[in-house]
Amino acid sequence: MLPEDLMLLFLDEETGRVLMDTTSIHNALAGAVLLELVNSGRVAFDADGKRLAVVDPAPLPNEFLQESLSRLTKPMKPQQAVEKLRTHVRDNVMAQLEGRGVLSVEKTKMLGIFPTTSYVIQDPQAVSDLRDAVGGVALGHRAPDDRTGALISLLYAVKGLHKVFDGDRREMNARAKEIAAGNWAGVAVKKALEAVQVALMAMMVATTVAATSVSSS
Repeated sequence: MLPEDLMLLFLDEETGRVLMDTTSIHNALAGAVLLELVNSGRVAFDADGKRLAVVDPAPLPNEFLQESLSRLTKPMKPQQAVEKLRTHVRDNVMAQLEGRGVLSVEKTKMLGIFPTTSYVIQDPQAVSDLRDAVGGVALGHRAPDDRTGALISLLYAVKGLHKVFDGDRREMNARAKEIAAGNWAGVAVKKALEAVQVALMAMMVATTVAATSVSSS
């Protein structure tokens, strides 16, 4: 699923080290979950075109997505929906990946005192194939499809492309901006993706402002 692919891109494929800050990862993953729910046909914009709502309450086969769907209890703006889906999203996505045997999650203590979590890639080929596919699009070597286009657009929204892939930051961001504006996705998903991007960018600004306020006080 999209959230799983996105989480794998946030990890160094050799060390399992997380490549971005927790807030950005949680925001992006929640956005990816929302796109999955839209793509499944369970969530769509209501008549005013501004709020997302559950339009098909039929149970989803994936327990993680079903639990996520249950959080959207009323029509809400995309940013509110992303905020609703943020709670425990990283742990839940990691559990999905661990269940598939792609990685393992190891709890240890640094210096024997401080709890820390490390991720060990168990299926390096799957991660390598994913990074090759998305990286090829990010660097302009191939055209985006539904999957790679969405992943790059989400990474771009949280300013993560240059942290996930090696390359010229300006060129990759220019390419990502073009991809985000492209017509590689269906109408419903494209509209939802645009709304999610705006929400993620707004949340990034809010986080930066809050951090600046704290540091200057």
